[in-house]
Amino acid sequence: MVPVLLVLVMTAAPVVRAQREKLPEADLEFVEKNWPDARKTSTGIRYVIQQEGTGEPARPGDFVYVIYAARLLDGTLFEQVTERQHPFSFRVGRDLVIAGWDQTMLQMKVGERRLVIIPPELGYGARGAGGVIPPNATLVFEVELLGTK
Repeated sequence: MVPVLLVLVMTAAPVVRAQREKLPEADLEFVEKNWPDARKTSTGIRYVIQQEGTGEPARPGDFVYVIYAARLLDGTLFEQVTERQHPFSFRVGRDLVIAGWDQTMLQMKVGERRLVIIPPELGYGARGAGGVIPPNATLVFEVELLGTK
């Protein structure tokens, strides 16, 4: 006979489940081969810090000022803003950009430069964008956070 306390402990134990991988299998293989040291967030974004930042991280509602290059996983450049005098700016946490960008900005410090790999569901998903970004595309950004306000 199993003691009641043991049964309660066994049934009350949390079930540990692996987080579902958010990158398509072929994309995951490519990412692991090309960026083996990339860190992974709890939401599935992978990143490599290329230059440490020294400033404060952005907070929800802050304006952020960034320069970046945006590519498909195959290296195709689809957008870039590289002039420091004319950075791209947006208010973080207001759904003005893809979810992967909002999440990334909240983790970066001013002055930090990252390579960021965003899974499709945190990018443009099944719809793609503007005939340039195909459906279910993994996106790769090189982004530098110049400042916040």
